Amino acid sequence: MFALAFAPSLTGGAGLDMRVCCRWLGLLLVANTAWAHMSDVEVVGNYDNALATSDAASQGVIRSQIIENRALLRPGEMLAYVPGMVVTQHSGDGKANQYFLRGFNLDHGTDFATSINGMPINMPTHAHGHGYSDLNFLIPELVQRVDYRKGPYFAQDGDFSSAGAADFLYKTKLDKDFTQFTLGQRGYQRVVAGASHELGNAMHYVVGLERMNNNGPWSTPEGLRRSNGVFMLSDGSRANGWTASLMGYQAHWTSTDQVPQSLLQSGQNNGQAFGRFDSLDASDGGATHRASLSLDWRQSRGNVSDKVMVYAVDYGLALFSNFTYFTNDPLHGDQFMQKESRHVYGLKTSRQWVVEGEVEWLHTLGLQSRSDFMDVDLANTQSRLIRSWIRQDTVRQNLTGVFADTQVRWTPWLRTNFGLRYDQYNTHVDSVLQHLNSGAASAGVWSPKFSGVLGPWGKTEYFFNAGRGFHSNDARGTTTQVDPTDASKTLARVPALVASRGYELGLKTEAVQGLQSSLSVWRLDFDAELVYVGDAGGTESGRPSRRRGIEWSNRWTPHPRWMLDADMAWSKPRFRVDDGSGTRIPNAVEKVALLAATMKDVGQWHVTAQLRYIGAAALSEDNRVRSDSSSVVNLKARRKFENSNEVYVDVFNAFNRRFNDIAYASPGALRTVPNGPLISDPMQVHPGELRSVRLTYVHRY
Repeated sequence: MFALAFAPSLTGGAGLDMRVCCRWLGLLLVANTAWAHMSDVEVVGNYDNALATSDAASQGVIRSQIIENRALLRPGEMLAYVPGMVVTQHSGDGKANQYFLRGFNLDHGTDFATSINGMPINMPTHAHGHGYSDLNFLIPELVQRVDYRKGPYFAQDGDFSSAGAADFLYKTKLDKDFTQFTLGQRGYQRVVAGASHELGNAMHYVVGLERMNNNGPWSTPEGLRRSNGVFMLSDGSRANGWTASLMGYQAHWTSTDQVPQSLLQSGQNNGQAFGRFDSLDASDGGATHRASLSLDWRQSRGNVSDKVMVYAVDYGLALFSNFTYFTNDPLHGDQFMQKESRHVYGLKTSRQWVVEGEVEWLHTLGLQSRSDFMDVDLANTQSRLIRSWIRQDTVRQNLTGVFADTQVRWTPWLRTNFGLRYDQYNTHVDSVLQHLNSGAASAGVWSPKFSGVLGPWGKTEYFFNAGRGFHSNDARGTTTQVDPTDASKTLARVPALVASRGYELGLKTEAVQGLQSSLSVWRLDFDAELVYVGDAGGTESGRPSRRRGIEWSNRWTPHPRWMLDADMAWSKPRFRVDDGSGTRIPNAVEKVALLAATMKDVGQWHVTAQLRYIGAAALSEDNRVRSDSSSVVNLKARRKFENSNEVYVDVFNAFNRRFNDIAYASPGALRTVPNGPLISDPMQVHPGELRSVRLTYVHRY
């Protein structure tokens, strides 16, 4: 009943007004009160966000059950389970997603830190975008949990974590071995297999393999081919033991990038028919690979716990893009290549100990160090063939952080957490084509943190959080002196580290039986926005910014057969200085909502309906160009059989709505055909995908 009620609101208009979401949430809360008087229902579901489990109202844990319950279009959309976060794609599915949270256009990962089994995923000084976080190598069926935190309040989090952080943890044991087959429309094929066995003396291994093919709705087939493998060996327990992980991933694809909106509206490009899923450069796309090895060791003795982790990553990407078509080069086109090869080596170690007395003190002291060695190239290309080089750089970069953290429970109703972090950044850039852009840079930043928790009183906790964070800038920007495309132009160097400051008031409550609810009011200031111009080979230092917002998240279990999630977020992102062009931060989404209902035992099926709403956003600093809002419904039905086998049916964009995954303000007048006329268009868009159906069969043994 709850899921079907969305349909009338979705059949008309470009998007779902936030007032509709509020009405639904109001009805949800009223209905819940009635349920609370009729039955005693425990809160169970996709999240683990109970009282006394976090230091902030916006911190929590995502369980693996959510992956079983909800339709998942792409691996990166697992981050959309973080309340208030949305995930889209502006290009081929082999490329990192676009992430939006708390008034940030996080681009491909800047200002949101991600890790897998403790290894960082974000790539600094990346060929395509600083902080690039490609999650396509994740195998969702192996994810045990996702721990998420928002804001710069946690001493364990360093670079890229000002907006938040999420840690993916793989399972070290499987309940049963499985083989899974998926077939879908438009060439979608996927096979996943997983096995887990005990080798004796508490040692276990887990192996997972994945192969996926997909063409998508695009006129030029995407031709995505993804291969993935994981092997983990573990011994002991979480407190005493070790885990070794070996991962390998590779993919190649053809992408259909964003196009001027007027072409989609008119259906014409210079007199030729142009469809909604057509491309202006059919040779765009890329190839990538990632391989990693890690060892995580843990030991506890009395009140002391030690952890040590070492890891190594081999990574590469060759990406071909064309966002201005034939504007700069009317004959050969404007396609460019961003290419890199990288080796990453890292160490993470910490000691935690308890000091007992009238009050209990829990101290943590940690060290994190990461070194990246990379070759990063930028070139003009045509049909993936190099025509001329723009930049070639060899970069060595190290970021080392030390942190201390003290948690104290002063009384049964008061606990605090004090933290302090110091990060030291060092880099050396060797610019092969322009020696003036070579050099070295270093910087350091202190980041104090504080959290205070009051309660629970009446099954309600109250939180105050404050902290200082930072993000690094692309190493090439810290040493660049001249424009790579025009040596006669000088460029200002950017600071290596840019500070942020955040504050948050929040509460968590279970005062209504069967309902977990959290509310956060927050603010985040940056000394300078990160502006990376990847196709021009430069990094700019933006204006200082301020973001403010409210988040409201709800997990309701009115009956053991029902689970309802409702997340809403409002934010106000602005530049703090008006330079005459306006104060809006482009592509910063201001309203987000997600509503999901899971019904168990509908016949012999479990059914989930999910609505994702993304509000309109300013695309230009003066707010004259704005994107449209979008509302998309996904459905999932699954049935388990007595022999533990399962069948899933996923329906994406169930109402087949026309929407844009993302929109950008146009860089100016564009030429979309060779030697063609210049056309003016306010924005470029990347269409969202059509309705698609996928059928999955899982055999467990």
